[in-house]
Amino acid sequence: MTDANPVAVETTPGPPLQTTAGPHIVHPGLSTRSMMRDVLIGLAAPLLAAFYFFRVAALQQLLICFLCAWATEFMCCLMRGRKSTLVDGSVTVTALIFALSLPPLLPWYATAIGMFTAVALGKMVFGGLGFNVFNPAMVGRAFLMLSFPIEMTSWAAPLTVDAITRPTPLAAAKFSGEIAKWSPLFFGNVSGSLGETSALAMLAGGLWILWRRAADWRLTVGMIVGVASMAFLQSLNSDPSRSLGVLGHLCAGSVLFAAFFIVTDPVTSPLTRKGRWIFGLLVGALTMLIRWFGGYPEGVMFSVLLANAVVPLIDRATPTTPVGGKVPVH
Repeated sequence: MTDANPVAVETTPGPPLQTTAGPHIVHPGLSTRSMMRDVLIGLAAPLLAAFYFFRVAALQQLLICFLCAWATEFMCCLMRGRKSTLVDGSVTVTALIFALSLPPLLPWYATAIGMFTAVALGKMVFGGLGFNVFNPAMVGRAFLMLSFPIEMTSWAAPLTVDAITRPTPLAAAKFSGEIAKWSPLFFGNVSGSLGETSALAMLAGGLWILWRRAADWRLTVGMIVGVASMAFLQSLNSDPSRSLGVLGHLCAGSVLFAAFFIVTDPVTSPLTRKGRWIFGLLVGALTMLIRWFGGYPEGVMFSVLLANAVVPLIDRATPTTPVGGKVPVH
């Protein structure tokens, strides 16, 4: 018997992985943990507004989301034999965004199921931080909308959370033609999700993360311009007395919350500057189209997920020109 000769296998190297054109500047002191810290500080403003308007209900939702998110991420890392990633703060940000997007009186078991879905199916199944395709918080919320539609559309009046008494301003405008005044929309004394009622709080927290450069302003401005443009077109074709108008659509619902804290997710948004403008405008336009023609009074969640799905196409269509011009292909 003779030993079998090894077979030489010729391998052809593939094209190098390229994200955006260089040069790539490393900012000293900038890390995932520092970015998450700045986002958490920014989220403190809508969180305080949620505590003020919805009291114990806000605290209950927050505690359930934190515990379920931490436990889910820890177990997923343990199952894959990886070191726990809780220290980077990303799952804490996901839990807080998810909690602030929920109705105050959502049952605890629905909150737990949605939080598990957001972390396990929206993030960890793709490989963890930096690999997920869709915004995890919106994945969990979409799952709850399909699984618990009644509970997810039952709202409590602020400051009196013991009874379901009032529809959201968007639902009232869409289904009964009742137009909310601008002042309650701005300060937050309206029904809605925990962190999406006070435009003032969302602006305060959002401007903080933009100032700290924890988010790209192009995404925020793009979404706001998209919503405002479509709302203006809608107002031209509607009775002014039965339309929220541009300011109403910007302040009602989760437009500002999404513009500052959701579409600015660096993992699920485009890499290029042009692409970020397109992404923000697309989310804003889709939001208004769903509000205008869809069966739901709010469209942010669906528009974010739809836009997430086309991010690779946006990046491919908006390549960045390298410094010094394009490199010739031989």
